[in-house]
Amino acid sequence: MAAVVRCELSSRLKPGFLQPYYKHGVSRILCTSASNHRSPSVMPLGDGPLKTVTTHHLRKGITFYSNESTVTPAVSSQVKPLLLLLPWLGSRPQAQAKYCEIYFRRGFDVLVVESKVAHFLWPRWGLEHSAEVLQLLESKRFSNRPLLVHAFSIGGYTFAQLLVHVAKNSQRYHGLIERVRGQIYDSLVIGSLEHMAVGVSKHLFPRLEPVVKRTSLLYFQVFKRQTVDYFNKSIEVFWNTPLTSPALYYFCCNDALCDPETIQELLEHWKKQGITVTSKKWKESIHAGHLRAHPQEYLSTLEHFLCSINMVPLKAKM
Repeated sequence: MAAVVRCELSSRLKPGFLQPYYKHGVSRILCTSASNHRSPSVMPLGDGPLKTVTTHHLRKGITFYSNESTVTPAVSSQVKPLLLLLPWLGSRPQAQAKYCEIYFRRGFDVLVVESKVAHFLWPRWGLEHSAEVLQLLESKRFSNRPLLVHAFSIGGYTFAQLLVHVAKNSQRYHGLIERVRGQIYDSLVIGSLEHMAVGVSKHLFPRLEPVVKRTSLLYFQVFKRQTVDYFNKSIEVFWNTPLTSPALYYFCCNDALCDPETIQELLEHWKKQGITVTSKKWKESIHAGHLRAHPQEYLSTLEHFLCSINMVPLKAKM
């Protein structure tokens, strides 16, 4: 049996949404192996309303964090909300934990779904992966949960592939569509095929970026039917999303992986579809690192958005 990992989360945070989590939210993670233990991992947390977070490794690349805090939901009759967190390619657990803790303190459970480069380079595998995630969200454990989506970089592509399945049978997934209360996109990789190739090269082989970029573009050209045609379908569905819930976008002007003009076009297109859109744009920032570069602005924008969709706990509103 695979080893169960026990993690202790060291935290020096005081209660309050605007704490700079990028500095103090997770100072270190201590992991030890417990190979003969069958119970899920338990993550003790620091001060504030949190007690413990129990880690359930549902399958490879998919982890569920059950938050045992006593935070009161925004609506008293509401079940505990679920955050679907789709991190950037190659993100480390410590980096993911910074965002998870923000939501733990707001009373959320968190489902982390990681992406692999194979899901991007061979989209059919990505569609299979997103179908598994969709099936999981429809399972008994999660089927009645209010949902919030927070996707970073290529995580937005993974979510777009999930939407491909939803768009094919919107009647079947009507309940899921209604449960998504909000959608947040941070550093969405968007623009030309070249932006996608840059994304692959920068994240996987930064020292060989020019070579990997050219190789990726050649690969997309040779396997157009197996790659580009699938990308175009996902992009089309994303632009004409079956979701109607409010959206928040974080992006910057100096991001090589994200074309800000295309983002603006997308936001205007969604507004015309009747979707309430909020955005935070910086002249200079870091791809998938806006929280680290602009912590106060990032968190205040997030807080206002959560308030607007009624997903901030009652205690936090007072």
